[in-house]
Amino acid sequence: MIRSLQFITEAVSGQLSAESINALQVYGVSTDSRSVQQGNLFIPLDIGNQFDGHNFVTAAFAKGATASLWQRDRTDPPSGYPLIYVEDTLIALQQLAKAYRSQLSVRVIGITGSNGKTTTKDLVASILETTYRVHKTKGNLNNQIGLPMTLLQLAEDTEMAVIEMGMSERGEIKLLSDIAQPDVAIITNIGESHLMQLGSREEIARAKLEIVSGLKENGLFVYNGDEPLIERMMTEIPHPANRLQYRYGFSPNNDSYPAAIMLEEEGTFFQLNRVNSLNFFMPLLGKHNVINALAAIAVGKFMGVCEEDIVKGLRSLTITSMRTERVPAASGAMILNDAYNASPTSMRAGIDLLSELKGYRRKIVVLGDMLELGEDEIRFHQEIGHLLSPRSIDLIFAYGSLARHIAEAAETNFAKSQVKWYSDKTMLIRDLTAVVTVGDLVLVKGSRGMKLEEIVFALKDGEV
Repeated sequence: MIRSLQFITEAVSGQLSAESINALQVYGVSTDSRSVQQGNLFIPLDIGNQFDGHNFVTAAFAKGATASLWQRDRTDPPSGYPLIYVEDTLIALQQLAKAYRSQLSVRVIGITGSNGKTTTKDLVASILETTYRVHKTKGNLNNQIGLPMTLLQLAEDTEMAVIEMGMSERGEIKLLSDIAQPDVAIITNIGESHLMQLGSREEIARAKLEIVSGLKENGLFVYNGDEPLIERMMTEIPHPANRLQYRYGFSPNNDSYPAAIMLEEEGTFFQLNRVNSLNFFMPLLGKHNVINALAAIAVGKFMGVCEEDIVKGLRSLTITSMRTERVPAASGAMILNDAYNASPTSMRAGIDLLSELKGYRRKIVVLGDMLELGEDEIRFHQEIGHLLSPRSIDLIFAYGSLARHIAEAAETNFAKSQVKWYSDKTMLIRDLTAVVTVGDLVLVKGSRGMKLEEIVFALKDGEV
């Protein structure tokens, strides 16, 4: 973002410390005084009891900031610096992002869902990049701070912005959608994540459907048609006559579904449900990821990308790390690093993927706690344990207090020597490293808070 202090002041309904500096230009925005660049606008945020960014405003100016916001209820603003006084710096950040986005000709694709948001974001961006100048959410910056910052990173000539939208409670997706004003809104699925906060899958569906609140006129709503909750809850919200809708999934009742899928060691081939479908390939494993690709293909076609370029975009895909990422181990085994997050839905998808992959000596799962599942968390872990089958899995390593229920349930189908549970990650790494060898396939999956990537790194480097 390159804008004058006058534009910023008006966008955030603020008051500039001196009218004479109205014409000063700001080059980019920062909320972290350590990473301020020359010309930035610094936005000091109050992050609960962790820290208050107002304490670092002077440091931000020393690093080269042109101006800073200042929340009116904070005392002792530094003198002699260009300040814009606002009621709430977080709200001001969001107002600024919305005002800046409204001035751009960029088309925005907003993506939400319980699972698959980041993979779908990467798929959509890879397809669009064959034809347009594209910016996508970096990492997991998908919340009430990350999304505005992503929009403020857009260059004037950006043609497509692929924006991920996360949430933990009702109202958050509505806020993000109203800021981003998407031309396309995608819901990947409705899972069990956030049951602790929202209480039911119906409430999760209502929260995800908030994404259509900011959808532009004549916009496209793309959703997983295999999830009946989406259409059931859609009856509760307005349905503008000019909104386009597109369903995708496994079922032939959808607008788009896979007619054929073939998994190979390096990725997945598939065809669509239409005459003379091209052969698509992506360097990503799993039937569930084919479904994510269907959403991306729909967006590409809506945005005018030709089918040959869609094929090219999928083939050149680069995935954000820790999403079914293939990592060679020092022992000669292959690791499927899916350690970024976990829910019952994504855990089942990972287990299904193991059963589909052929040609490995043994298949080993390393499963951690699935967090934020509410009062039924023990049952969900037990169900995963019962789902594990000795026909497709040879060894089970479980880590965490909740994953203990996975191990106990799995013991009803496995020999006791095939199932191990740990409360100590170091002990797990020691025992796992001792048995993993050439030809093994190891799936590592658990919630973010379990930090199972530490196990992946140990196997990769051969360290105990």
